Amino acid sequence: MANGTNGMRLVLLLILGLAVSACSHREQAIIGVQNPNVPIEEIAGTKTHDIYVLTTRQPSADPTLMFSGQRGDLSYARVTVTIPPNHEPGRMERPKRLPPNPKKEMTVIDPVRFSGERQFVTDINKAIRAAPDEEDSILIFVHGYNTTFTDAVVRLGQFVEDSGFEGVPVLFSWASAGKLTDYVYDLNSALAARTALIEGSDTLIGTNAKAINLVAHSMGNFLSVEAMKQARMQNRFDSSGKLRNIIFASADIDVDVFAEQMAVFDPSERKFYVLISEDDKALSVSRFLARGVNRVGDADVATLDALGVTVIDLTKVEDTNSTNHTKFADSPQAVQILGNEMLKGDSLHTGTVEPGVLGNIFVDMTNAAQSSISPGG
Repeated sequence: MANGTNGMRLVLLLILGLAVSACSHREQAIIGVQNPNVPIEEIAGTKTHDIYVLTTRQPSADPTLMFSGQRGDLSYARVTVTIPPNHEPGRMERPKRLPPNPKKEMTVIDPVRFSGERQFVTDINKAIRAAPDEEDSILIFVHGYNTTFTDAVVRLGQFVEDSGFEGVPVLFSWASAGKLTDYVYDLNSALAARTALIEGSDTLIGTNAKAINLVAHSMGNFLSVEAMKQARMQNRFDSSGKLRNIIFASADIDVDVFAEQMAVFDPSERKFYVLISEDDKALSVSRFLARGVNRVGDADVATLDALGVTVIDLTKVEDTNSTNHTKFADSPQAVQILGNEMLKGDSLHTGTVEPGVLGNIFVDMTNAAQSSISPGG
C-alpha cells in the first residue's frame, strides 16, 4: 500500500509540475542564427546587450546551442542579445520559428568563446571602460532549475533591458539539463558548481569593476548561498569589499536549510534581499516534494525577517507569467524597481519602512499597495 501511495504522489507531482513549470521552454537552437532577409543593423530601434558567460556546462557539438546540459570545467564566453523595437517590459519575445525575426523577436548573435580567464578579463575591462562612469559595475545572474543555456541568456538579456542596467552583465550558467524530470540531476549539478562559482566570482573581482551585484533565481539561489557559505567558512566572502547587493528571487531552498546557511554569516554581513511570493506555483511543487516544508521563496515574512535578511513581498504584484515564479523579471514594476533602486545605487533604501507595513518604494512605483518590504534585523 505504501508503494502505491508513493507512486501516486510521484504521478501527482509530475502532473502538477507539468502544469505549472515556468523555468524553461523547449530548447531553441538560435545562437548565432541570423535572418538573411531581415538584417539586424537595418532595423531602427533595435537594442543590443553583450552578455558575458561563466559556465560549468560542456561545449555543445551544435554551435546554435553553444553549451549543453552536461557538466564540464569552467568556461568563458560572450554572446549578444538583441531586443526588438516592439519589446514590452516583463516579456521575452522568443522566436516562434527559425530563422528568428529580429523585428519582433529576441535573437542571440555573435557567440565568442574565450581561450581562458585572461582573455575574458581583458574583454570585460574593455566593456567596463565603455560603460557610463557611474555604471562601472558587474551584475552576476545565476539561473534556476530546468533552464537551458539559451533560456538563461535570453532571460538575462531581457532583465538587463527592462531593469535599465548599464554595467556589465555576466551569466553564471551551471549544468542544468533543461528538462522537467531532471530535478535531482539539476540539484547535483548546482552543488557541483559551488567551487566554480567562487572561482568565477574571484575572476570578476579581479576586473576593474568597482561594484558587483548578484541576482539568483530559483535553484540558482541554493547554489549561490552554498558557494557564499563555503567562501565565508574559508574567510573569502567579500574579502574585496566590492559586493553591493545580493538578491534572492523565488529561492528554491528549504527554509530550515536556509536558516543553517545564514548562521555562518555575521548579522552585519546579511545584506541579502529575499524576494518572496505566496502564490508561486512552481515553488509549491518543491514544497510538495519536501513534505510540506516551505521554500524560502514562499516562506512567511516573519520567519525570514528573524534571520536578518531584507524581505520584499511580491505576492500582490502582477506579472506576465501565470506561475508567478519569475516576478523579479516578468513584473514590469518589480524589474524596474530592482534596476532603479538596487542595481544603480548602493542599496535599496528601506530606512523609512517598518516591518510588516507596505513598502513606500513599491507603492510609489505600482500606484497601489501591492507589496511589502521588511528590513531584517
